[in-house]
This record gives sequence, C-alpha cells and structure tokens, in this order.
Amino acid sequence: MNMLQFELFADYFQFYIQDESAEGDLSDAWSDEAVERMLATAPGVVGIGTVRNMNVPVTLEILEAAPPLAADAWEHIVECTLATASGRLAIAGCTDYFPDAARMAIAPGTYRVRACYAGLATLSEDGLEGEDRYHLALWPAPAIEPTVVKQRAA
Repeated sequence: MNMLQFELFADYFQFYIQDESAEGDLSDAWSDEAVERMLATAPGVVGIGTVRNMNVPVTLEILEAAPPLAADAWEHIVECTLATASGRLAIAGCTDYFPDAARMAIAPGTYRVRACYAGLATLSEDGLEGEDRYHLALWPAPAIEPTVVKQRAA
C-alpha cells in the first residue's frame, strides 16, 4: 500500500488524477449527471468535484486489492475506472501547471478509483473555509461505468 497526502487547489471546484501521458479532456465531461455525482471521466483522466474553490486536503492510496467499503465514514462515495499506460500518475488542480503536478509510479493497467468525500456540509458562509476532505483509493480492477455508491444528502 502506498498512501500520499496533498493540498490541491480545487479551482473551478475540481481536481484531477490522470495517467501522465493521457490527453483526455474533461471540458465536455462535466454533464449535469457528472456534477451531481461529483465525478467526471475521460480517457486516462478522472475529475473529482469539490465543494470549495480553494485548497482542499486529498489523500491518495494505491492498493493491491479492493479495500473494505467504509460507507459510514463518508458522506458521498463514487467509483470509476482509470486506465494507465505510462506507468506514472499525476494529481493536480485543473489550473495547475501540469509539469509541476505531483507524480507517482504505478504499474500500467486498468484501475478502479473509489472517491470518498467527507465534511461537505462544513463550509463557512462565504464558502472559503471548511472541513471537507477527499480520499481516493486505486486498485487493479476491471473497467466499470462511473457509479454512485453512496449519494450525499442534498
């Protein structure tokens, strides 16, 4: 298991995790459905929606197998597929300078991404402060369509 922690600038209320060589573009992927599930996908790229347009805490776990589903610990959970070819993942805010994005080695292949969200209702009145946090777990698994495992309360 490999666990990494980041503070990412969630400009436009999102950040990305992607294969380093991916040329996928999420500009058309943020449909109404994707906004509702707080997750958009394109080839080699996953966009994670956030509730703040500020720096947000993100934890990334790279695992060998599916972790237990701790649904009670999270307000919102979604899963999708991320295919990697380059053996390098990049994680960054959507307006970050891509060459400066954090990178980590990963075996090429098809991965499940489980995005877990907590503290979504803790924002200050101005939306600048909050206790929201985002946890991504990746493990080798067959491809799936984006799936809401647990929907956040409206």
